[in-house]
Amino acid sequence: MNYIVIFALLTAYVVADDHTHYSFSPAVGGGGGNSFSITGEGRITAIRVWEIYNNYIYGFQLRYEGIWSPTVGYITGEPKELELYEDERIVQISGKYNNYIQSLIFVTSMGRSLHVGQPSGHSFNMYPTHRDAELRFISGRVNGAPTSLQAHWAIFNSVSSSSSEESHEH
Repeated sequence: MNYIVIFALLTAYVVADDHTHYSFSPAVGGGGGNSFSITGEGRITAIRVWEIYNNYIYGFQLRYEGIWSPTVGYITGEPKELELYEDERIVQISGKYNNYIQSLIFVTSMGRSLHVGQPSGHSFNMYPTHRDAELRFISGRVNGAPTSLQAHWAIFNSVSSSSSEESHEH
């Protein structure tokens, strides 16, 4: 049900803004548990990922501008983190899955990457269909740890962002 609402809202946004190119990468993973969606205002500026004993992905979160999203899954030990440079963006997510998301590789527009988890299971590779698009949010399912993942891509339009407009006015 949440996926339908999210898709409807994004479709309305895309139709209203001719300059936005939206695409999504279909869900991968076992898919058990409750649905989740990580969204935020502005551009993604950092990623944190927790893994369990160098095995599967235990939890993750995204930072939009300076605000961290709620954590999906569990927090245990020290996270692996990638802080993005100004104007750097996430342009690809790869990894492996079985019943849970086993490994994740986030790749940036500057060629940097964050590798987390154990590379075993079925492979996946997610990327936007438009060359100027970037990762805007992640959805999927979680049963303790994340069991499935879906990436949503769009061109970030800082002009239409209310937080950007407010910062330019002051």
